[in-house]
Amino acid sequence: MSLFETEERPRASRRARRGWTVLVVALVLGLVMSFLPAPYVIEQPGPVYNTLGTQEQGGKDVPLISIDGATTYPTAGALDMLTVSVRGTRESRPSWAEILTSWFDSSRAVVPIDAIYPPSITTEQRDQQNAALMVDSQQEAIAAALAEQGIAYTTNVAVGAVDPDGAAAGSLVAGDIILSVNAQAATDIDALRAALAANGTSAPAQVQVRHADGTEETVAITPTVSETTDAPALGISVAYDYDFPFDVEIQLNDVGGPSAGMMFALGIIDMLTPGELNGGQNVAGTGTIDAAGTVGPIGGIRQKLFGARDAGAPWFLAPATNCDEVVGHVPDGLTVFAVSTLSDSMTALKTIADGGDTGALQSCDAVLAAARPAT
Repeated sequence: MSLFETEERPRASRRARRGWTVLVVALVLGLVMSFLPAPYVIEQPGPVYNTLGTQEQGGKDVPLISIDGATTYPTAGALDMLTVSVRGTRESRPSWAEILTSWFDSSRAVVPIDAIYPPSITTEQRDQQNAALMVDSQQEAIAAALAEQGIAYTTNVAVGAVDPDGAAAGSLVAGDIILSVNAQAATDIDALRAALAANGTSAPAQVQVRHADGTEETVAITPTVSETTDAPALGISVAYDYDFPFDVEIQLNDVGGPSAGMMFALGIIDMLTPGELNGGQNVAGTGTIDAAGTVGPIGGIRQKLFGARDAGAPWFLAPATNCDEVVGHVPDGLTVFAVSTLSDSMTALKTIADGGDTGALQSCDAVLAAARPAT
């Protein structure tokens, strides 16, 4: 018996030492990995802003939406726009410990860093692009809101950017309004393209423009063939610029991107119409908008769902084109309606305000069911 014990104890001791060694190495590796930067960033719910409310700027509260020159009416409740906060940049990445924790948090998403911060642009350039998208979305929101209310405004075709090697280089600058081509009014982008197509590339086109200082002139520009459309072009990017019958100012600092467009439009309509569009309740939502009132998809919809719930909103308006990301990911206590147009959103708000049958409104489950091929 004593011989047996003498032989087995060293073996057990060696196994124990190996086990402890493996455990210590694993702990050290885990500790090191927890501090190493990961090639990912984390998307999480960001601040929530009531488009009917205020934001602190310069030590005082200012309204997110201000209207001057038109009759406005009191509002109540909230029409919340949601944001997504990104944890990490190329210069300051999350640790692996943060990444692992986020993988088990349904309100967060772990995203490859290149998807948020493309290597071809700097963080500063990305922020500038998002700021420009926010400005454009605000103009589209105003146009959509006024169109929904039957309020007339003027639409102009504006020069967004000029290709330094394009036909218009030296003749047009960003911000110029294109009034006509060969005396044909450039009422929209399609009309501009048609006028250039009729002119062709063998002779100069007489392009009448209004500059930012209000002066007008006609410049001769010979179109060249576009590499992308194979049609006569001026070598510019164009966008719509609007002349509204009254002033609408949207003030929201440190938020970029186009996804607040629909909620801005609803906020403007609520201020311009008697009564409370939301019935005084808290309704959240997201979606891009264009002047025609079409609601478009956005990024980070799942994080925005959790942001709405945390802000106390029982109702959520989601773009129908995001429904595949919504189904199965709605937090408890939140009811989501799928909308494709500003009119859809207005119908949903009216139903909520009137205490109507919200079950009759379109859901994301119904949207996906209708999209499935018949068997």
